[in-house]
Amino acid sequence: MKEVKALVLTGFGLNCDMETAYAFELAGATAQRIHINALVNHTVDLDDFHVLAFGGGFSWGDDHGAGVVQALKLKNHLGDKLLSFVEKGRLVMGICNGFQTLVNLGLLPGLDKDYRARTVALTWNDCGNFRDQWVTLKGNEESPCVFTKGMTTADLPVRHGEGKFVTDKTLLGRLIANNQVVFRYAHENNVPAKGKFPMNPNGSMDDIAGICDPTGRIFGLMPHPEAFNHVTNHPEWTRQKEALKRQGKSLDPGITPGIQIFKNGVDYIKRGQA
Repeated sequence: MKEVKALVLTGFGLNCDMETAYAFELAGATAQRIHINALVNHTVDLDDFHVLAFGGGFSWGDDHGAGVVQALKLKNHLGDKLLSFVEKGRLVMGICNGFQTLVNLGLLPGLDKDYRARTVALTWNDCGNFRDQWVTLKGNEESPCVFTKGMTTADLPVRHGEGKFVTDKTLLGRLIANNQVVFRYAHENNVPAKGKFPMNPNGSMDDIAGICDPTGRIFGLMPHPEAFNHVTNHPEWTRQKEALKRQGKSLDPGITPGIQIFKNGVDYIKRGQA
């Protein structure tokens, strides 16, 4: 199987690049943290990579809106290169600020093969403040998303002030019909949150936490999978450990749902599907 090369963007307020690169390494890829300027001035060639990851943080301090300045900089300097990268069947992931950047670029939702139009938005949380908490996600088994195959649920942390997913009702209907809604916020029993706070931490329409394009190769989500890279990251891990101990069992130190998301993408490339 071929080596999978992941490019993790860094620079100008992004602050999750090290964790994201580490997650890709755990998933079996070779990850490089690349400053956005290295792409803009063509010191680094995007075509040398299989996966492009837009990580979390506060690019350009979220000036003019979360992900807006980063999206404009990339569109103005690398617009055609990004479109070519997508056309070649490569993978793109956007986490939190990265998700915000992808929708501002128009790479998501990608309806009708249009990767330029901005048709959805991620805006201020209904609660009026920044949310730093863990959430339960309900996975869509019918989604074409490469990164979430076989995942029916996942616990992941969110850290955002602008995570409310909004669009018009017609487009929302199309996303649902196309199974482009990948993750929804849910209760602990995997029942949809139906807008209830804090299970839905931001007021997103239809509890949407993540979407993909029609091909399933471009994926954006507000929660941080890279932040659940070890079993002890979970806030309930000590309680789970004790409960299992009383049953004569031990806590499984295996792959976490967060790393599984990265591994699914890496395995897709290894199988020669991109």
